[in-house]
Amino acid sequence: MNNNKEKASFKKFINLIKSTNVKKGLFFTGVLLTLIGTAGSLIVPLLTQMFIDGFNTDLITMPLVILITGVFLGSAVIDGISYYMLAKIGQTVVRSLREMVWAKFLKLPVSYFDKTKSGESVSRVVNDTSIIQNLITSHFPQLISGVLSVAGSVIILFFLDWKLTLIMFVSLPISIAVIMPLGSRMQKVSKKLQDETAAFTGAIQETLSEIRLMKSFNAENYEQQKGNRGIGQLYKYGMKEAVINALLSPIMYTIMMFVIILVIGYGGLRVADGTMTIGTLVAFLLYLFQIIMPMTMFAMFFTEYNKALGATGRIMGILEMGDEKSGSLEDVSLAYKTLQFNNVSFGYEDTPVLENISFTAKNNQKIAFVGPSGSGKSTIFSLIERYYSVWSGSITIDNIGIENIPLSEYRSGIGYVAQESAIISGTIKDNITYGLKAGEYTDEDIERAVKQSYTSEFIDELPDGILTEVGERGVKLSGGQRQRIGIARAFLRNPQILMLDEATASLDSQSEKYVGEALNDLMAGRTVLVIAHRLSTIVNSDKIYFIDSGQLTGEGTHIELMASHDMYRAFTEQQFGED
Repeated sequence: MNNNKEKASFKKFINLIKSTNVKKGLFFTGVLLTLIGTAGSLIVPLLTQMFIDGFNTDLITMPLVILITGVFLGSAVIDGISYYMLAKIGQTVVRSLREMVWAKFLKLPVSYFDKTKSGESVSRVVNDTSIIQNLITSHFPQLISGVLSVAGSVIILFFLDWKLTLIMFVSLPISIAVIMPLGSRMQKVSKKLQDETAAFTGAIQETLSEIRLMKSFNAENYEQQKGNRGIGQLYKYGMKEAVINALLSPIMYTIMMFVIILVIGYGGLRVADGTMTIGTLVAFLLYLFQIIMPMTMFAMFFTEYNKALGATGRIMGILEMGDEKSGSLEDVSLAYKTLQFNNVSFGYEDTPVLENISFTAKNNQKIAFVGPSGSGKSTIFSLIERYYSVWSGSITIDNIGIENIPLSEYRSGIGYVAQESAIISGTIKDNITYGLKAGEYTDEDIERAVKQSYTSEFIDELPDGILTEVGERGVKLSGGQRQRIGIARAFLRNPQILMLDEATASLDSQSEKYVGEALNDLMAGRTVLVIAHRLSTIVNSDKIYFIDSGQLTGEGTHIELMASHDMYRAFTEQQFGED
């Protein structure tokens, strides 16, 4: 996948955050409050120094106690408010990112999803954005307060005792030497982990969506082994992350403890010879702790930042992909009177499927496509739906190239009933009205569609009627019931062009009777394109096209083809029996 190979940089990360239209005012207010809160925490060691060096019970007055308490409480409250504001920005950014990625997925062409498992796409929306969310919401506010705390402490320490401060800086090059290579390694490991997470998510989603297939063929052991391999890969990369973190924390802790020992040792000598007060040494240690804690956090931030760069690369890879092409014409008024294929050639990747296909379908005509499996019949329907762009030739509606017509307007006039109608989770009503906005239909329209599709034959027997939940992919419904819901959906859209892809091929005789009657009603007065395996659905077609290996080898009525086309006659006798 291209998005997996996308390399990210700090600039791309910032550009990605900017694209979410982050509220700068809220951000800078949060930073300002963090600065104020940090300034409050920086005053406490100075007060402690003054208190120790000039200890006198007479100094312990109520105003001083109130001042110290107020500084503590005020600093804590301001820190809490600033953290909330920065966290809100992080949550807002991630929400916008998820909305952007989700909207992008809905605009990508079908060819992308042909090559990408749905679980991998889900991982981009959920897992990758969660990594960025974790960085912005949890680590970034700590980074800001940490930077301010370290900067302020260092400045004050130089004023307190510049010699002791220089000793403290011994740890800086050592820390950088440790963090940089470990951070680089973490970025690589994190990328691998996220890629494996996406692949694993896709695999288990595919397995669970076809749970009946798995159980029917006793494939539990196979799927368990496949799943365990994916889990093993996740474990392997998870442990590599753990090793890096396990090295990072104790190394940083050791470095800091070494610095503390140096400071205490050298500071103790200075106190002993009278060149430093005890209060100054205590204040120095308090400031040192205000530096040590953020420094440890900086190491964690750097590893999380490298993770976020990997996630940014994948998200940017998605956002930079080309959208499904829409037409440039405006105010197009389509009558859908004539659909034409003009020398159309097409294939998937580098494999040709159709070659120089030409035909015309007019309003109130029924056009059938017949031929061996894999000959390209369903591909013709995919091209009409504009799932793909033709290699050469053109497809027109009313002499207008379909690629020039706005997609939403073009597809609104097309209805499609597949061999197995797609059903979404929700109610029967949700499925019938799927894709339509409120106001584009009435309850009377739904009732009419239900009646015309013979869906009422089983809906009326359900306790909740049309509000019955159908389950994931319609598992609570029979094949015939799902087909009738699909036909009701087509009736409600009232399409000008109706495409039927073997719509009755997998039904029992009773279901076929209901579905067949519904289809006959639905086909009236429309341009109808049919892919059929049953003789009864094609003998009365206005024209039949025989497709063989992607080529149109014959056309005519059933009687004409039986008389003139040897392959059609043989195919008909083999597939349907003689009529």
